[in-house]
Amino acid sequence: MNRRQALLAAASALAAGCGYALQGRGITTDPSVKRIGVPLFKDRTGKLGLDTRITAAVITELQKRGRFTVVQDTTNVDAVVEGEITSCLVVPVGFGQAPTGGVQQASRYAITVVASVVYRKIGQKEPLWANESFSQRDEYDMSETAANYFDREEQSLMRVADAFARSLVATMLEAF
Repeated sequence: MNRRQALLAAASALAAGCGYALQGRGITTDPSVKRIGVPLFKDRTGKLGLDTRITAAVITELQKRGRFTVVQDTTNVDAVVEGEITSCLVVPVGFGQAPTGGVQQASRYAITVVASVVYRKIGQKEPLWANESFSQRDEYDMSETAANYFDREEQSLMRVADAFARSLVATMLEAF
């Protein structure tokens, strides 16, 4: 074997064992799961509409996978994703000077949603995946003047719901 062939063989061997893999290749879901039920997430926070927003985002994200029929019911399904939103915290994380004087006021907030989620195959005692405190966080800025104020919390909640669903479905279904 000449030197060029030896280098090519060595490069091929190194590339094959580099450890890189495409996300989504290692689906951990039982292949017999074709229909998944996602009932409305329970909401212990009292945040209006948060349960429907999170549930809809999870359904949409599962549908994007194209492998499943996803319904918001628990009858005639192979598996079910059940969730309970346990907290929705909004806390100030950035402060600025008030325009009228030296008093500091919150100018940036962080919003964190935490939920307990279980993904189980119907008829099995042990869940396929579970997490008691699955969380997602987002931040948003508030205007320092009343004239420019509008509620950015709702926009942040939409971003949190979408990111929550993406992260949840990836974690539930993909082997890392």
